[in-house]
Amino acid sequence: MVNLKTSQFKQIMRLYEEKQLANQYKYDYRKKEIYNEIPEIKEIDHEISRTSIHLSKLLISNSFDSSNELKKLKEKNLELSMKKIELLHLHGYPKDYLQKQFDCNKCSDTGFIKNEKCYCFKQRLVDLAYEQSNIKSLLEHENFDSFDFTFFSTEINEKYGMSPRQNITNVYSFCIRFIKHFKTDFSNIIFYGNAGVGKSFLSNCIAKSLLDKGHNVIYLTAFQLFETFEKNKFNKNNSDIYEDLVADILNCDLLIIDDLGTEFSTSFTSSQLFNCLNTRLISKKSTIISTNLQPADWSKQYSNRIVSRIFGSYETLKIFGDDIRIKKAFKD
Repeated sequence: MVNLKTSQFKQIMRLYEEKQLANQYKYDYRKKEIYNEIPEIKEIDHEISRTSIHLSKLLISNSFDSSNELKKLKEKNLELSMKKIELLHLHGYPKDYLQKQFDCNKCSDTGFIKNEKCYCFKQRLVDLAYEQSNIKSLLEHENFDSFDFTFFSTEINEKYGMSPRQNITNVYSFCIRFIKHFKTDFSNIIFYGNAGVGKSFLSNCIAKSLLDKGHNVIYLTAFQLFETFEKNKFNKNNSDIYEDLVADILNCDLLIIDDLGTEFSTSFTSSQLFNCLNTRLISKKSTIISTNLQPADWSKQYSNRIVSRIFGSYETLKIFGDDIRIKKAFKD
């Protein structure tokens, strides 16, 4: 699941506190309304309260002689509760109108069941991961459910000895395995090929699947990545903000770097890229890179140690075929 910072945990818990306060306000409002409308219910509640206090005293005394009285008091409280429900029903109110209402009945809007995070808390972690990913809206359209193999030709490409559809089927299967074993098998991917063949789309498919499982994923174009590193190093006015951003980049469960090779290459970008990739490899944090560069071009763009890192620690997946963006434009 998402690795929560203290500030993020406090933010989520504040939301639960606000929800509890809102629910308490609604409950108090309904109770005041009913007491004015049906005064008899107010008297019933007072009687239940008195009986409950008496019950508590008997339970504390733990006296054997009080067992019959305990039974009678419990029966009396049950009768009073049933009478209250009947009165509500007679006056046109729902039977549970004087019960506290919760968005999550499992944890009563506390976020926890005993010491375990409730499902609703885990869902908030998923939502937080989506917000951090930088591609929330994009993933509504780019995911495995919308992946369309028909955009890839079945004609055999003599250079590769297979059709684009056969190739993308193999790549697709690898991506599914990557997701399935993400928690147990550390691996990295580099998608390469011409523009428009589906590299970014596949990266987003993987991102959505892992985000839905509660992993934190960060998507950045190469330009955004190096801009963040640059601002972290040279922008002293917002140093804390960029330090946090860089920490997230280095420590998130999955980092996606899109369009690597389109950035303006300098000694600074080269050193920052190596530091990023190397730090994540040491920490066993997975990275996906998409690039239009062919392997033969990588050593021209980057230093030998970066190329060595990519070839040695990444599964390189070639995607070839027609420009899908153009096909979609004509199809639409």
